[in-house]
Amino acid sequence: MINYSIAIMGTTPGTKKEDITQTKAYGVAQVNEVLDINDFAKHIQSHGCVYSKGDIVGLLTIAVDCLREMMLAGKRVKLGALGDFQPRLKTEGARTTDEFSTRNIKEVNVSWDPGKDFQNLRQEATFQLVPSRKAQDDAIEVIKNEDTIQGLE
Repeated sequence: MINYSIAIMGTTPGTKKEDITQTKAYGVAQVNEVLDINDFAKHIQSHGCVYSKGDIVGLLTIAVDCLREMMLAGKRVKLGALGDFQPRLKTEGARTTDEFSTRNIKEVNVSWDPGKDFQNLRQEATFQLVPSRKAQDDAIEVIKNEDTIQGLE
């Protein structure tokens, strides 16, 4: 189940808050747990995997290292149903091709093109509306203040 909250946001991404002229309500996924590599390996193992958690962590760690190495070598890596990974450049424009150089390259990131199993999970997903993180924080603050006031009485 995917928890989500509803947020009011500007309709033009990247617009500064003071320049927003039109807003709409959007759904925002609320992650309910974060798994580190050990937790994820333990989950994989729970599906009947014959390898130990340590073996899985080791393999995942090597896979990450090798994927990074391939990105730095300018290769595209196709990982079946997981999808394809390739380097992506963030550059600053130059007036002409003659003026463009590697100094214009500001970042090298990784682009993930999801494989078939990760393209639009909407048909299989279920949803539950939850308060936004801000609303949760505000409610906790109210509860803490009530507890403090009751403790003083």
